[in-house]
Amino acid sequence: MQTGKCSIAIDGPAGAGKSSVARLLAKRLGFLHIDTGALYRALTLEVLRNSVKPTDAQEVAKIAEQANIEITPGSEGIRVLLNGEDVTKAIREPMVSENVSLVAQHPEVREYLLVLQRQLAADGGTVMDGRDIGTVVLPEADLKIFLTASAEERARRRMKELRAQGYKVTYKDVLLSIRARDNLDAERLVAPLRAATDAVPVDTTGKDVDTVVEEILGHLSTVGGLDGCSTEQ
Repeated sequence: MQTGKCSIAIDGPAGAGKSSVARLLAKRLGFLHIDTGALYRALTLEVLRNSVKPTDAQEVAKIAEQANIEITPGSEGIRVLLNGEDVTKAIREPMVSENVSLVAQHPEVREYLLVLQRQLAADGGTVMDGRDIGTVVLPEADLKIFLTASAEERARRRMKELRAQGYKVTYKDVLLSIRARDNLDAERLVAPLRAATDAVPVDTTGKDVDTVVEEILGHLSTVGGLDGCSTEQ
């Protein structure tokens, strides 16, 4: 394996810190960060914009086939393009968050985005985060991490994030939304949220992003076959 050509999969439930951790980890390693949740969010945004019900599998599948979704590196992280439009901020709106799990449960959607995700990671040197990366998208990833955190902790993080964006939300509503997403993600028939059997569990409750990243970096020297992920320059 060549240095910098390995892949790292990070999975976990909503609000566990996947994107923030994966983004910083990729930066530390000089890897490409691929936020697969952003792909599903972009598709969900397109579904909502077209007034299609997220539960309508046939219509959602049509939207998926027609949508052009891209992820490109930006000065402040990845940029998400939907049919050429920068929707990086728009995909984080509460309405998208409330419906993304409904869109993601359709087999046709997951199959369509599975191909795209594997294409993005084909050259290695990637940190990819999502909910089925280690189990479905990149089952041969060199290192698999499964992030966890209490529902209460995740709700507090999400509430803080939304309020910083100007949304008026309550802790109770955000907690209910988090738990609802957990159930949908864990119970869907196709690629449900679960830890890969060889994934390393990392609890992020009460930890900042830097602490979690350092913990993950520590596993690079203890898990076999990760020479290509060396942080040495």
